[in-house]
Amino acid sequence: MAVEFTVGSFFARWLFAMALVFVTYNPSDYSYVGWVMDEYREFGPVMAFIGVALLIAWIVFLRATMLSMGLLGIVLGGALFGCVIWWFVSIGVLSPYATGTLTWIILLVLSFILAAGMSWSHIRRRLTGQFDVDEKDG
Repeated sequence: MAVEFTVGSFFARWLFAMALVFVTYNPSDYSYVGWVMDEYREFGPVMAFIGVALLIAWIVFLRATMLSMGLLGIVLGGALFGCVIWWFVSIGVLSPYATGTLTWIILLVLSFILAAGMSWSHIRRRLTGQFDVDEKDG
């Protein structure tokens, strides 16, 4: 029985992608990178365990995104959102000097691209009626 793909299932994937991206790094230093880079902390088994768990999650998301969208799709998605950010800077909605704000927006865009990659096979099937097949028989 196939699971129905809905807007809610896309947003669930986006929520998980945002959690992965923002837990890994964000400008507030409340992230794995900020934790590991803290000069008053010593790297230990808990940090290593969480690092490996994050690495596994990144590999799952990146592999699914690469398989469904391909490098060209990822680059085009990044270029599209890059143009939107550039447009917002050019009309004065965003400041090019607000690096913290731009970093948050870029991380949000990255999470959206990862969620789109996790969902793209479902979206393509809805739009075209075609299925993606990752593995060959035999």
